[in-house]
Amino acid sequence: MKRFIGFVTKEFYHIFRDKRTMFILFGMPMVQIMLFGFAITNEVNNVNIAIFDQSKDSETQQIINKISASKYFKIESQITHEAQIESIFRTGKVKAVLVFEKDFIQNLQNKKTAKVQVITDATDPNMANTITNYINAILQNYSQEINTNSKPLYQIQTQTQLYYNPELKSVFTFVPGVMTIILMLVSAMMTSISITREKEMGTMEVLLVSPIKPFQVVIGKVFPYIFLSIINATIILLLGIFVFKMPIEGSLFLLALESILFIITALSLGILISTIAQSQQTAMMFSLAGLMLPVIILSGFIFPISSMPVPLQIISNIIPAKWFIIIIKAIMLKGATIHTIWKETLILIGMTLFFIAVSIKKYKIRLE
Repeated sequence: MKRFIGFVTKEFYHIFRDKRTMFILFGMPMVQIMLFGFAITNEVNNVNIAIFDQSKDSETQQIINKISASKYFKIESQITHEAQIESIFRTGKVKAVLVFEKDFIQNLQNKKTAKVQVITDATDPNMANTITNYINAILQNYSQEINTNSKPLYQIQTQTQLYYNPELKSVFTFVPGVMTIILMLVSAMMTSISITREKEMGTMEVLLVSPIKPFQVVIGKVFPYIFLSIINATIILLLGIFVFKMPIEGSLFLLALESILFIITALSLGILISTIAQSQQTAMMFSLAGLMLPVIILSGFIFPISSMPVPLQIISNIIPAKWFIIIIKAIMLKGATIHTIWKETLILIGMTLFFIAVSIKKYKIRLE
């Protein structure tokens, strides 16, 4: 019995000394419960909306104040012309526009009925539905307040208009999202495992002391994966277009360039992981645990980032997938040009250069 107790004690010591095991046992569950608890929600909070008030009377102002006071919406801007609606949606700044008809208060007093149009960006169908339902609930609540001592009853009617995805097809969201996940995981994971394999086998040391420069070693290792990832992206797009009838409103050439940029970003992240990991198993764990959850949860693919706590919104900015999903949706569904998505493109370029620079520096350190 003493030997058995000693053996069990030794196993406990072994587990507690191994930092990776401790992280998997206690760190990962804590990270997952925090992410799932705070990020996964069917509610929307702090959604940016715009107001097009053609009436500009006291009644519409009260409704605007009521909407602004709720935790669900934030008034991003007040627009003055109908033509601004399309342009403000293209920039991605707002998810809905409320249009109050002319003579709103006169119609409400004289005809007992006034109209509010709710225009939503339906590139995310679930969010568009939720926004419409929340606004309808707020307007209904306001109607009940003004009808307390009124007969006949006042009615505020809502008209819904959906931009970019009028049929609310969920596949228009899932094709860009799945493409992003596959490119990120395949590119980053396969690159990190490939380079780590060289380290495990001892051939990386031979390459580092050879006349080939470190950046040439890195580029040579990832070049085949660039080609294979481009084929992957092409297959996904073709399936989306011909099987699921996914539209491409923007430039195919711009879409191809942005996809290649994201592939290079994912590959450079895989290179960085390979400089940290000492084994293929560790590289795979980093790739799956460090990329899978953030890409799915913090990229805006399934859950709206604006509804997450502020710390998670800040963390989401360092997730390359977030910026690529914004880019690909803007090109495919909104017909965006580089003038609209230049900021997101520059962020991906900056991340790529940062990952590559840190990776090359680490390889140089190993060489010295």
